[in-house]
Amino acid sequence: MLDLAFFTSLVRLYFPWHLSSDNSWVKSVPVQAGQTPPLLQYFGTLLTRGKLNAFESLELSRLVVNQNKKNLLENWLAEDKLECSEELGDLVKTVDNDLALKIYIKARATPKVVAAFAERREFDKILIYSKQVGYTPDYLFLLQTILRTDPQGAVNFALMMSQMEGGCPVDYNTITDLFLQRNLIREATAFLLDVLKPNLPEHGYLQTKVLEINLVTFPNVADAILANGMFSHYDRARIAQLCEKAGLYIRALQHYTELPDIKRVIVNTHAIEPQALVEFFGTLSKEWALECMKDLLMVNLRGNLQIIVQTAKEYCEQLGVDACIKLFEQFKSYEGLYFFLGSYLSSSEDPDIHFKYIEAAAKTGQIKEVERVTRESNFYDAEKTKNFLMEAKLPDARPLINVCDRFGFVPDLTHYLYTNNMLRYIEGYVQKVNPGNAPLVVGQLLDDECPEDFIKGLILSVRSLLPVEPLVEECEKRNRLRLLTQFLEHLVSEGSQDVHVHNALGKIIIDSNNNPEHFLTTNPYYDSRVVGKYCEKRDPTLAVVAYRRGQCDDELVNVTNKNSLFKLQARYVVERMDADLWDKVLNPENEYRRQLIDQVVSTALPESKSPEQVSAAVKAFMTADLPHELIELLEKIVLQNSAFSGNFNLQNLLILTAIKADPSRVMDYINRLDNFDGPAVGEVAVEAQLYEEAFAIFKKFNLNVQAVNVLLDNIRSIDRAVEFAFRVEEESVWSQVGRAQLREGLVSDAIESFIRADDATEFLAVIKAAEDSNVYHDLVKYLLMVRQKTKEPKVDSELIYAYAKIDRLGDIEEFILMPNVANLQNVGDRLYDEALYEAAKIIFAFISNWAKLAVTLVKLKQFQGAVDAARKANSSKTWKEVCFACVDAEEFRLAQICGLNIIIQVDDLEEVSEYYQNRGYFNELISLMESGLGLERAHMGIFTELGVLYARYRPEKLMEHLKLFATRLNIPKLIRACDEQQHWEELTYLYVQYDEFDNAATTIMNHSPEAWDHMQFKDVIVKVGNVELYYKAVHFYLQEHPDLINDVLNVLALRVDHARVVDIMRKAGHLRLVKPYMVAVQSNNVAAVNEALNEIYVEEEDYDRLRESIDLHDNFDQLGLAQKIEKHELLEMRRVAAYIYKKAGRWKQSIVLSKKDNLYKDAMETCSQSGDRELSEELLVYFIEQGKKECFASCLFVCYDLIRPDVVLELAWMNNMIDFAFPYLLQFIREYTSKVDELVKDKIEALKEVKAKEKEEKDMVAQQNMYAQLLPLALPAPPMPGMGGAGMAGGFAVPPPPPMSGMGMPPMPPYGMPPMGSY
Repeated sequence: MLDLAFFTSLVRLYFPWHLSSDNSWVKSVPVQAGQTPPLLQYFGTLLTRGKLNAFESLELSRLVVNQNKKNLLENWLAEDKLECSEELGDLVKTVDNDLALKIYIKARATPKVVAAFAERREFDKILIYSKQVGYTPDYLFLLQTILRTDPQGAVNFALMMSQMEGGCPVDYNTITDLFLQRNLIREATAFLLDVLKPNLPEHGYLQTKVLEINLVTFPNVADAILANGMFSHYDRARIAQLCEKAGLYIRALQHYTELPDIKRVIVNTHAIEPQALVEFFGTLSKEWALECMKDLLMVNLRGNLQIIVQTAKEYCEQLGVDACIKLFEQFKSYEGLYFFLGSYLSSSEDPDIHFKYIEAAAKTGQIKEVERVTRESNFYDAEKTKNFLMEAKLPDARPLINVCDRFGFVPDLTHYLYTNNMLRYIEGYVQKVNPGNAPLVVGQLLDDECPEDFIKGLILSVRSLLPVEPLVEECEKRNRLRLLTQFLEHLVSEGSQDVHVHNALGKIIIDSNNNPEHFLTTNPYYDSRVVGKYCEKRDPTLAVVAYRRGQCDDELVNVTNKNSLFKLQARYVVERMDADLWDKVLNPENEYRRQLIDQVVSTALPESKSPEQVSAAVKAFMTADLPHELIELLEKIVLQNSAFSGNFNLQNLLILTAIKADPSRVMDYINRLDNFDGPAVGEVAVEAQLYEEAFAIFKKFNLNVQAVNVLLDNIRSIDRAVEFAFRVEEESVWSQVGRAQLREGLVSDAIESFIRADDATEFLAVIKAAEDSNVYHDLVKYLLMVRQKTKEPKVDSELIYAYAKIDRLGDIEEFILMPNVANLQNVGDRLYDEALYEAAKIIFAFISNWAKLAVTLVKLKQFQGAVDAARKANSSKTWKEVCFACVDAEEFRLAQICGLNIIIQVDDLEEVSEYYQNRGYFNELISLMESGLGLERAHMGIFTELGVLYARYRPEKLMEHLKLFATRLNIPKLIRACDEQQHWEELTYLYVQYDEFDNAATTIMNHSPEAWDHMQFKDVIVKVGNVELYYKAVHFYLQEHPDLINDVLNVLALRVDHARVVDIMRKAGHLRLVKPYMVAVQSNNVAAVNEALNEIYVEEEDYDRLRESIDLHDNFDQLGLAQKIEKHELLEMRRVAAYIYKKAGRWKQSIVLSKKDNLYKDAMETCSQSGDRELSEELLVYFIEQGKKECFASCLFVCYDLIRPDVVLELAWMNNMIDFAFPYLLQFIREYTSKVDELVKDKIEALKEVKAKEKEEKDMVAQQNMYAQLLPLALPAPPMPGMGGAGMAGGFAVPPPPPMSGMGMPPMPPYGMPPMGSY
């Protein structure tokens, strides 16, 4: 018998690839007695040599599983000795689910992996794994499977699906139906509550569904869901009906929208929480709420009253207080009205509300509340409330007392209490509540004919608390004043000083005529007006006595006028000395004024010896405008030797009165009287326009200044004033004359007067007047006088100005050399402003004001001197003024000297440039700027401005200037200038220098005739920021420089979108033009580029390049290209088509095409690469049918791994081709012989290792037993040896299991699944 190891080695030698059979030939080898079975030897050899294929791994694993040696499988998988397959996983699953899962993962048996995760309830790993491997499991089937064993797990899995990217793969409704089919209401609810959290309108049906199922089965759950308010798109009408059926009346009310439904449900108040019902009323409209409240009261007034009251309290503003009141009144529920209005009362000011509350409280017996409200409230209708309380006849009168006391119904109250025999309440009111209203009570009791004893007792019970005045008034109105005699005398005996007490007592004494004069003159406490008024009709003289005692002026005047007692009135008025009283009695409207004046003149004043009384009377006459009467009186007193003849005041008064009333007498009084106030009277005379009298007064009292002022200001006679001044010869008089002359414009005369007066105070006015009159010669004399008295800058300055005006320049030079306080700068400016340039030149030169001197010299056309002065001033403004003047005078040399000093200032450069340009001096300006380049302080503005000038006027020098001074230019300004002047080449250069590459590229393309340069454009285009310019550049070169387009595209290769470039060229019809560019960028594997090049290669029939393109760049429409060239007339093109089909996995089409063109080698290679056994065996049959024996033999080697040996032998035997098949068979036998040899060798080595390990373990155990005899008995026994596992049958030992990190998987983490990325 052929040795198995030798046979295996032989097969391995000639057939180096692993065989793909089921190894049945190994199983059929007979087993010799005492030897290891050949199958085990075979597998042992293969394991030592390498990795088993799928069939070998399955057979070996079946043997190991049958012997329950799972750890061997784990070791082999860890060492990657076995090829994992789905069948292997199914076999291992019978003994170890975890190990089977690992096998499924390595074998990529995705459905089995998903099922395994589902069994382990690791649903999150299902989703993660499916996403990683791109597998779409049957989620519905998985959910159904999980649902059978783990409902909660199914909920979790469904929720995970709902959170997947792209949405849940299974419809939410379908998932819900699965739960409901198994009556898993809680699980369905949990799932829907989670997925419906976003509250989307499209989930309205599911929201309705979750509420329906819970309302039918678990109403409490539905109630909780509705309470959370998480849904808003469900069918509210349907849910409302279900809530009503489930007894959730408040939820039903919240969902019903029709009033009949609400009214039907709302009456179930026994099953509705009152607070919830009250809150529901807040959601209804006013009309609906009132309707529902009416129904509740109609159904059960007593039971629902509290709810209605609470509702009315909560929503009184929405419902309206009046509507709520009408509702309660409709059902005559005063109790409800009482409780409702009680809560609203404190915030309401409506009288009707307060009254209704009082009414409701009274009708419900709440007397204390009625008493409180009537006492505290300020808003009820007092009249209405009083009438109601009187009609109600409450047993307690305190509410009525409150109303009447507060709102002045005391008489009505007294009448009500007296007629209802409630005298106790009258006494209580007067004594305790309000004693101040006792007079009203007494008056009403008198009207009601109450016994006097009760009234007197009532009055005496109050005593000092009783207000006397109103009590007297009430009794006096009823002519019952004597009733109070005892009461008043009692008060006086107690020492009362109350004016009303004494008034009343005085009235009683006057009526009784019991020595009234004594009382009126001696009693200090009564009110004179009150008692005098009482006496007027009884005895006017008593009234005068009373009024005189109290100084009651108006009352006394009235009673004396009325009774013609003018003598008494005149004496009183003179003695009183009151101005207001005098004004009243001397008023022209007083018809009794004449009688009073006669009595004053004839009786009162002659009797008076008091100067104050006389003075008061005189003032009164003056105030009353009675000048004639006053003059007669004063003449009698002053001019007729009386005691008051020399009185200073009376003399003044006489003259003043005459001035006012009779001016003709004034001059006579001035001459006759000496003891009067001359200055004051003189001023009064001036005010009265009595100028001559005033002049006489001032002369009499030697008041010369005032006298000359009268002549000048009032009489207006300057000649008389000058004459008067010569007569008195006073400087002050001359000063006044000078001022008057100055006012009249007599400037020279005024100056002479001021010189006579030696008065320098008016120098400012004199200077102004002299300048206005142009009398500078007189002004010089005046100013020289003023300089001797004062040192004022104004004086010295005006003196210089006056010298200048009269052209005395020499005097100016002498004056400024002398000490002076003139403000030379202001004088110089003033001379300059008035074009007195020569004088200004002297001043500016003296004070070294070079700036002003320069502009002054400019005005004098002395330009060289102006330049020298400007150099000394060294001021930008001065340089500009001199420069501009020189330009206007065409003194360009001097202008350039000035300009060089100006342009170094950045702010002034532009102004100089505009000045030159506006006058057309372009060349001179350019010369100035060119000279400025060499200045030490030359700045960017000079270079820039020169560049702008070149752009405008010398464009031939512009580029040279730009290149020389590029770093010192203000490029944006030059860019604008070049753009305006259309210097495109220079503009491009500036854009490049300024890093404005986008604008540079745009300018080049828009103005290519002037601006385009290929090398420059390449440098610019790669630096632009706007990618659209790349494609604009492509169009530009395509239109204007197509021969250089590839050069530009190569530069832009890393920046452009190659597909877009190809599209541009394709639309233009010049795709071949950019072939070099496309070849250069094809390495990017862009579909558009690949397809364009392939299209060109097909058109050029360049199959070599086409195959190279296909091999290196696969991003194109392979099938489209293959279909296009599979019928090409060239064989190589058709061969390329077959090659494309092969690369695309269209093996059958490729083989058919190769067979059609007799390209058998290509067909065999295609079969080998396809890995399809059926195609390979079909090709063998084709070669046999075509009689291609050599091709048959070649195909066996090329497709060695795919073709089954039994098929080869069968075909060779049936078609007499054994010779051609025998090399294949030898190779196959050699391969399997080598595998068996390796297994046997590995087995022998493994046995040796096991024996060595067992010997080592035995030695260790013996050593441990030796030491164990010495240990205490309490210690545990050592572990038993030999726990590492037994060998397989026949002595085939199993090595110890390696760590779990084998089998091609990473080590499992403590919890969950390993990261999917490693599978």
